[in-house]
Amino acid sequence: MRCFEKISFNQFKKDIADDKNLYNEYTLPERSTKYSAGYDFKSIIDFSLKPGESKKIPLGVKVKMNSDEMMMLLVRSSMGFKYNIRMCNQVGIFESDYYNNSSNEGHAFIKLQNEGESEFSVKKGDKICQGIFVKFLTVDNEEEINNVRTGGIGSTS
Repeated sequence: MRCFEKISFNQFKKDIADDKNLYNEYTLPERSTKYSAGYDFKSIIDFSLKPGESKKIPLGVKVKMNSDEMMMLLVRSSMGFKYNIRMCNQVGIFESDYYNNSSNEGHAFIKLQNEGESEFSVKKGDKICQGIFVKFLTVDNEEEINNVRTGGIGSTS
C-alpha cells in the first residue's frame, strides 16, 4: 500500500502558515502521463531563488508506503537543464518509517539551490519535483534491527 496524504492542519500551521484556505487548496502529487515514473509535486507557496541562494521548501505531503519501499525525490529535469536549479542533496530518500514520525508527521521538504545566473521564481501550483517509488533489497545475513525512527530529516544519522 502506498499513498500520499496531506499533513495535518496543525503541522501545516507549524511548518508553513495558519491559513486554512491555503491548506484546503493545494493538491497531492500525481503523474502527468500514463507512462510517467514520477509523481509531480507542486509548490504550495510562491518563492524566488536568487543566484547562489538555497531555500528549504515545504511540500505539505507525507508518504505512506510498504516497508520494503522508498521514495526518491528528484528535482524536475527541466529545472536543472533550463535554469540550473538543483536539490541541495541531489536526491531525497524517504523511507517507510519517515511516515508519521514523532517530530513532524513525516512532512516532506526539499531544499533547492539556484546555481544559475538569473533569479528563478516559482508560483504556487508550479511543478517543482517528482517522487519515484522504488523497492529495495537487504542482505540475507543481516542481524535484526530494532531501532525505530523518532524524528524527521536527518534523524537516522
